[in-house]
Amino acid sequence: MTLTDFLGFLGHAASALGRGLIRPGRLRPRSISFHLNATGIHAIPIVAMIAFLISVVLAYQGAYQLTQFGASIYTIDLVAISVLREMGVLLTAIMVAGRSGSAFAAELGVMKSNEEIDALRTMGLDPFEILVLPRLLALVIAIPLLTLLADLVGLFGAGVLSLTMLDLSLPTFLARLADTIEFHTFWVGIIKAPVFALIIGLIGTWRGMQATGSAESVGRLTTRSVVESIFLVIAADALFSILFARLGI
Repeated sequence: MTLTDFLGFLGHAASALGRGLIRPGRLRPRSISFHLNATGIHAIPIVAMIAFLISVVLAYQGAYQLTQFGASIYTIDLVAISVLREMGVLLTAIMVAGRSGSAFAAELGVMKSNEEIDALRTMGLDPFEILVLPRLLALVIAIPLLTLLADLVGLFGAGVLSLTMLDLSLPTFLARLADTIEFHTFWVGIIKAPVFALIIGLIGTWRGMQATGSAESVGRLTTRSVVESIFLVIAADALFSILFARLGI
């Protein structure tokens, strides 16, 4: 029953997107901009801080182990590949799921409980066009940009630790970074971002639209939206890893 409900919700969202593509005025750019500001710009500080700290931890642990074998220079390779391919986009998606995915579920849950969504239908308006689609499109734009930010901050964190702990010069660090990073290394992480955005947006809005009429229902569904979003993001990341391994990327 849950899968059936979700597929029905997905169909409604796809239908609203199709109508919006045919008539772009129905995409509500002002609403998209509002949610882009809330999900993207307001998330910059926490995403940047987490990316910096994780890259420092990776660089420190990698340097500690690799120095024992006289291969401390490969710490740069370790951190650069880890951040660009996996950690940047994955940590960004998890932070957005906990921050924005829960907000979507709570906002729509309260609106559903207050019968505001029923009022929209009574006025002949489509709640998917007004409430769901702008949030989905905002996330699809925001998460790739936040991932790019996380990648840059992560590399900066690795550079700070490499220059201080490994006593590497800046030209040496940049040269090693240029040798390590290939074209597909960067795009592997970026390609995942819109998929993770759709997962988070769909789960958050779907759970919000399922709310009944009590505060307990809103709280329970908000919690479930976060847990399910993070689980599905990690599962999708695992599938991407298998796919890219099979393709030799």
